[in-house]
This record gives sequence, C-alpha cells and structure tokens, in this order.
Amino acid sequence: MDIENWWPLLDSSTQKWLINNNGDVVPSSTLSQIIAQAGHPTADTSWVGSNVPEEFYLSDEATDWIEKIANDEPSVSE
Repeated sequence: MDIENWWPLLDSSTQKWLINNNGDVVPSSTLSQIIAQAGHPTADTSWVGSNVPEEFYLSDEATDWIEKIANDEPSVSE
C-alpha cells in the first residue's frame, strides 16, 4: 500500500509526529501504527527506506511526500 493510501488512516498525532520529525528514525510505536494501516512492508514497498537493526527510516520518496503535505502542496495524485 502506498503512503497516499495509508496516510489518511493514521491518527492525527501520528501524522503530526511524522511531519515534525520528517526524515528521522521512525520509532517502533509509530512504525506499528503505520503497519497496522499499510501492512508489513516488503522489499518493494515504496515507503520503506534504509532499514538497519533497531532503526527504521521512511524512503526519500515518502519523506518528500510528507514534506509536500506539510507545506499544503498538492500531491501527484491530486
């Protein structure tokens, strides 16, 4: 599932955290909320960035998308 699909399913506090901390390590509690809406990420999931033990990052594509949302810019799908 793409970020455009699961983003509106997140609660507002999670969205706010992702906007305010865009590009940072995603805490496990936030990742759990994303997975609850988007399903477990696979190797070809577009919103998955670098993944090392104990750290999860969103992809550059997802980070850029969130930045557009934060700046009230229309997304590609709009």
